[in-house]
Amino acid sequence: MAESWDGSYDSNIRSYEASRHSDESYHEKLHIEPIYESFVCPLTKQVMQDPVTIESGQTFEKEAIEKWFKECKDNGRRAVCPLTLKELSSTDLNPSIALRHTIEEWTQRNEAAQLDNACRSLGPGASEGDILQALDYVVNICKKSRSNKHVVRNAELIPMIADMLKSSSRKVRCKALQTLCVVVEDNDDNKEVMASGDTVRTIVKFLSRDHVQEREEAVSLLHELSKSESLCEKIGGVNGAILILVGLSSSKSENVLTVEKAEKTLENLEKYEKNVRQMAESGRLKPLLTLLLEGSPETQLSMAECLGDLVLSNDVKIFVAQTAGSALVDVMKCGSKQAREAALKALNQISSHEASAKILIQAGILPPLLKDLFTVGVNQLPMRLKEVSATVLANIVASGACFESTLLDQGQQTLVSEDIVHNLLHLISNTGPAIECQLLQVLVGLTSSSTTVLKIVSAIKSSGATISLIQFIETPHRDIRMASIKLLHNISPFMGQELSDALQGTAGQLGCLIRVISEDNGITEEQAAAIGLLAELPEGDSGLTRRLLAEEAFSIIISKVMKIRHGCIRGGRFVTPYLEGLVRVLSRFTFLLENETELIALAQEQNLAALFVDLLQTNGIDKVQMVSALALENLSKQSKHLTKVPEPPEPGFCASVFPCFSKQPVVTGLCQVHRGRCSIKESFCLLEGKAVEKLVACLDHNNEKVVEAALAALCTLLDDGVDIEQGVLVLCEAEGIKPILEVLLENRTDVLRQRAVWAVERILRTEDIAYEISGDQNVGTALVEAFRHGDYRTRQIAERALKHVDKLPNFSAIFPKVGI
Repeated sequence: MAESWDGSYDSNIRSYEASRHSDESYHEKLHIEPIYESFVCPLTKQVMQDPVTIESGQTFEKEAIEKWFKECKDNGRRAVCPLTLKELSSTDLNPSIALRHTIEEWTQRNEAAQLDNACRSLGPGASEGDILQALDYVVNICKKSRSNKHVVRNAELIPMIADMLKSSSRKVRCKALQTLCVVVEDNDDNKEVMASGDTVRTIVKFLSRDHVQEREEAVSLLHELSKSESLCEKIGGVNGAILILVGLSSSKSENVLTVEKAEKTLENLEKYEKNVRQMAESGRLKPLLTLLLEGSPETQLSMAECLGDLVLSNDVKIFVAQTAGSALVDVMKCGSKQAREAALKALNQISSHEASAKILIQAGILPPLLKDLFTVGVNQLPMRLKEVSATVLANIVASGACFESTLLDQGQQTLVSEDIVHNLLHLISNTGPAIECQLLQVLVGLTSSSTTVLKIVSAIKSSGATISLIQFIETPHRDIRMASIKLLHNISPFMGQELSDALQGTAGQLGCLIRVISEDNGITEEQAAAIGLLAELPEGDSGLTRRLLAEEAFSIIISKVMKIRHGCIRGGRFVTPYLEGLVRVLSRFTFLLENETELIALAQEQNLAALFVDLLQTNGIDKVQMVSALALENLSKQSKHLTKVPEPPEPGFCASVFPCFSKQPVVTGLCQVHRGRCSIKESFCLLEGKAVEKLVACLDHNNEKVVEAALAALCTLLDDGVDIEQGVLVLCEAEGIKPILEVLLENRTDVLRQRAVWAVERILRTEDIAYEISGDQNVGTALVEAFRHGDYRTRQIAERALKHVDKLPNFSAIFPKVGI
């Protein structure tokens, strides 16, 4: 042990000698008394605080010599003097009181001189080196003794150190942050001094600095300051402080210690409600929800009000609904009017997301909501709160939850029960615009579901509310008008005739719908709903069609369709339903052409057939293709009446005297199917309009409805009154025979089988085709299946087709017809 100590001792002495010469020059520079050798403990090489003398006459720091004697004992050796290495008979320690007093006086003089020097070094014009040495000194004396922190404060060094935060030197700024952290640690008085002025604001600015060390030191300092309750409010009062701390606490790129200190700082700042509000606004909701659930009634009210004012992300809405949804619903049931208002506003925020709304339904929000809406008299809510209740209900319904199975009370009533819907309809007709709009949205949501729409329709019919709902179309409030149109659109498939009669029986509503459709502000949801409503009304209602003609609706619709096709109207998510609705309404015009010369003339003028041929190519929008094919079927049925069959010329003199010399003149340019002069515009001829190939292409469509419509249109080329043989030839040239046979073989729907059997029977009247097909067993089998399982008319047609391919005997060739 002695040898080891000697070696370390020699090296320590050399180190001490070198440092002493350095310190002496430093002390001379600072005009500080040098360190006397007798002040320094030979073991610690530090100025002694409690010097003691041992038997050898040597003086040491008490704690150091005690440790030396303990090591001797632990190693089984007799105690020796660390310097002389002579054995000692006694290990008694004699305090060197005079030396200690001398050291204390020397220390006080030096500290006073060093403090004075530090003050000068932290003043204007000091060099970077002097400032850093001064800050190091302050750190050392504060770590040396907690009482020195009071000395630093009394010397008014804290404001001077805080001024160093504005230094142009990054080293000085970082060191100043470190120094302040040490100075204020566990010392509230120093924190109060440092917090005066704008020092806290300056520290907060460091949080957003790019330099990592500055940011980390600033977080550490703020964490220390936040331990003082009086400073929590001041820190939170600095604009952006809490937002930046929230960001740091959730950062994935910051130092782990920095993240932890930012989190702990926020936890300290939660002591003040204002800070909690700011945290909530920055996305840190947990402190607010904790106060909402556990705070005093006044605090709970304050937090609910704050929650109602926030703009929450969808994920946060779910979290809030899970954490505090039930508590807010309970407030609605039995809280004061002020508390219910705050809870309603908070629920309005939370309920605007599908997932969180469903959580609120499970928490039982529907019964108190409806009670608030339906209660009248002394206990009713003010209208402004009923408006919020209606908004929350609209949000809840928009979630798409299963309302037909969600009971409202101990009875069996649900949100779609007739009485409840009647009450909602009554409120719609007897409240202000804001509530009307939200309750209409409630009905829009309930009628958007296939499982609840029929119950709403039934309640509307039984309440006689159809007329009042239609009247909202004319309201000057755009939101109410749009909600009413969307509602009417939803119920129109189930109330088509009632709505059609109501629109014709009142003045203005139909015209208002057409004005909405004709607006030139892009394609809106309201426009799509308005045209969708008209599209669902019965296509055979001639009265409505004539009213639409009188309102010039068809001209507007044609113009809109053309603009969409030519790209003049910019699309969006509503362009497809809007175009579908336009084409459907336009097609209803074609259902009234029979013997209507005025309507036919209008169709010719607008060249409707060519437009529908063009729309056949609207790939990706099945309804447009289907409706266009149906319209072409209706138009093509008129072709045989509209084709201009030329009159034969009068025979000449010779031909009249000598008939044998007469020869029938050849008329060229005639339609081979309709035997006259045709065009797509004047006679709606599919052949002249190049529509046959496009219709044949539709026979391969995935959507059966498109195939049905296309086949029906093609069948007009084989109808009675036209040249069927030539119609078959046209289909051959368009390569349409095989697709029609495939439709028959696929047997996808009853309607397709009926139409395919009809078409095939007509095609098989051509002997060459019948002969070729007779060898196809699949076709024969398909016709036999139609003969066995089809309806009466289909069986008759299938029977004739089978005779064409010799699958059934033709008894008419054996037995002559009676009366012939």
